[in-house]
Amino acid sequence: MELGLQGKVAVITGATQGIGKATALRLAGEGANVVLCARGQTLLDAVAAEIRAAGGAAQTVAADVSQAPDCERIAREATAAFGGIDILVNNAGTAQTGEFESVTDAVWQADLDLKLFAAIRLIRLALPHMKARGGGRIVNVTNIGARQPGARSMPTTVTRAAGQAMTKALSKELAPHNILVNTVCIGLVRAGQHEKRAARQGVDVESLYRDMARTIPLGRVGRAEEAANVIAFLVSEAASFVTGSSINIDGGASAVF
Repeated sequence: MELGLQGKVAVITGATQGIGKATALRLAGEGANVVLCARGQTLLDAVAAEIRAAGGAAQTVAADVSQAPDCERIAREATAAFGGIDILVNNAGTAQTGEFESVTDAVWQADLDLKLFAAIRLIRLALPHMKARGGGRIVNVTNIGARQPGARSMPTTVTRAAGQAMTKALSKELAPHNILVNTVCIGLVRAGQHEKRAARQGVDVESLYRDMARTIPLGRVGRAEEAANVIAFLVSEAASFVTGSSINIDGGASAVF
């Protein structure tokens, strides 16, 4: 399927590992110019080198998206490198959870800054470029807990639910500008955080994944590349009539659509 991404400029946050890295590689493979954003320059350089070795174009921006000046710098450097912004994938974030009474104001604020305000700021900065170019694509990466929160799941589930609401509202507001806004809700996907957990517990990571998969109807934990494939579709011309949608990437684990 031709995705129509040749020459498009895609900004991807949290781009050095997991879903962010897989998305960057996927979009670059489709001919997009990718702007890789994360805090660590060494890992950014490694991903960029992989993209360039395969014939793709990549620009790195070492930035903390929870900080407003860094978001401004991302937009500025993306425009300087490739002339504008067509696609924004807000992927940065970690799973910050705990019992409600133990979550301090500082933890709440840090989670909101990283997962919600970063997306707010980057979208606001990208919109003038998308409008000038006749349209754009925004994908906000959330998780299935945003629509089906459990006990001891805050602040992440609350922050992600806010991202869901923003996605829906923006899809209506930006539709006249041909800017499509969607979200993907991630379930259990192979990631570095699970590998670190296995190491801390002194267990084999594949054993951990098998244990985690017991609640997944498909019987396995997902791969970052599977999430990247869905994101690539949503930012492509193939999804030109899809906006305001939320797609579960969870192997059937969620009880809600």
